[in-house]
This record gives sequence, structure tokens and C-alpha cells, in this order.
Amino acid sequence: MVEVEVIAIGNELLLGDVLDTNSNWLCQRVTGLGGRVRRVVMVGDDLKAIAIEIQDALERKSDLIITTGGLGPTADDITLKAVAEATDHPLGVNLEALKMVKRRYEELAQEGYIADSTLTPSRRKMTHLPQGAAPIFNPVGTAPACTFRVEDTTLISLPGVPEELMGIWEGPLQPLLREIFGEGYYQEKMVFVDCKDESLLAPILKKMTGAHPQVYIKSRAKKFGPEVKIKITLSSAGRDRDEVEGAINEALKDLTRSLGSSGLAVETIEES
Repeated sequence: MVEVEVIAIGNELLLGDVLDTNSNWLCQRVTGLGGRVRRVVMVGDDLKAIAIEIQDALERKSDLIITTGGLGPTADDITLKAVAEATDHPLGVNLEALKMVKRRYEELAQEGYIADSTLTPSRRKMTHLPQGAAPIFNPVGTAPACTFRVEDTTLISLPGVPEELMGIWEGPLQPLLREIFGEGYYQEKMVFVDCKDESLLAPILKKMTGAHPQVYIKSRAKKFGPEVKIKITLSSAGRDRDEVEGAINEALKDLTRSLGSSGLAVETIEES
């Protein structure tokens, strides 16, 4: 299974000015591809702090490290500088990135969004990538994303603007994602149980978790009050669809049987 870490970058995140929806969205997409996000961290616009987080993730031998934010034209957009420092690969003008940025500003000028397409120093800043990195075209904004291989780890740097991040992930980044994840598959089923005390489920779920280690099993109270319903989620991911579905179905059968033996009624079963 592909092991992934996400590093969300930006002072605005730590100040609470902006909600980090990007990390949640990426976790959902990685899980859906059959990968596993094992760590998400949020860090401010601090060169040393960002570089340390990247170095630590590399030392943990993550298969994929995703950074979000800090790719723009302003002075506080320092993500790629931190990548360069963390990997000891100096920044330099990437000719392919230069073409991408030039093309985007020319398009914006033609469409009347900007008055001048000249590549000013601030705009050229977005063409500076770590040596050996490759740019990924941004179909929504102006700053290219960046991919970089460090031994067995792939590092992907994405913009922080959600629309740009999503546009790159669902568009130009897809070939690389297929290369990394293969044909991953994810399945999730939800069991709603008529139970007013979640603690009654604890021994059952503990037994299920031990018997079905390839399936993630988690209970949550759907609502509180006299008519409490407990939702039990069963999820699994992998490269083989039949294996994933088989594991989920076996765990579901075992769970339903155990709940019935304990006098707990399963109301509904849903698939996401």
C-alpha cells in the first residue's frame, strides 16, 4: 500500500484565517486510490520549519509526500525553496515551467484579466524549481505544480488555492498518480445499529478488528438523545477489487452475526 504524508503550508492556516480543506480532500482522494495517509501536518511560512518537515518525511521513507501552498509569486511563497534546501538541490529556472507561466499570462492577457503579460521578476519566481524537478501545468492558476523524485519517494508540491489544487490533481497529475497508485480500489460500508450505549459495542468491535485486520472498523454515534443510533463504518483499500470487496463482506457477515448474538439489531446497511 502506498504510504502518504501531507504537509499543509501557510501562516493563514495556523492563524485560523483559512480552513485547511485541502488536506481533507487529499485524504479522501488518496484513500480512494487505495493508498494510506499516515500523517498530516500544518506548518507556517517558515523556510527552516518547512524544510525540516520535508526532511523528516523523507527519513520516514514515505512513498509520496504532498505539500500544499506556497508556490505563488510573493515573497512568503517559499515552498520550493524549502524543497530545494531539504533535498540539497539548488533552485534554478526550469525552461518547461517558464513556458507554462508565459503561456498562462499570455492567455490571461488575451482574455482581458490582466493588462500586461510581461514576465516580471515576481512572475518569473514561479519558474524556479529545484534542480531535477519537473513542472506540472496548472490549468486554473498561474503557478505550476512540481514533482520531484528523491530515491524511492515522490514529492508533489501543489498550490494552496483549492480550485487550482483540485484542477491539477484531477487533470495533468493523473498519469503520475496512476503510476504511483496503480489501479487502486476503496470500499466503505456503513452499518447502523439500534444501540443507546457505544460501550456495549466495544468488545464486539475489538474482536472484529482482530479477526479482520485488513478492514478498518470504527463506530460513531449518529446522534445523541433517547433514540441514539450507532454507525459502524467498515472500510478497506487495495489494488485488487475482488480482494477488497471479499474482505469487507466477510467482516460485515461476522459483525452482523456477532451483533445479533448480543441482542443488538442492525437497522440498515449502506455503501458509500
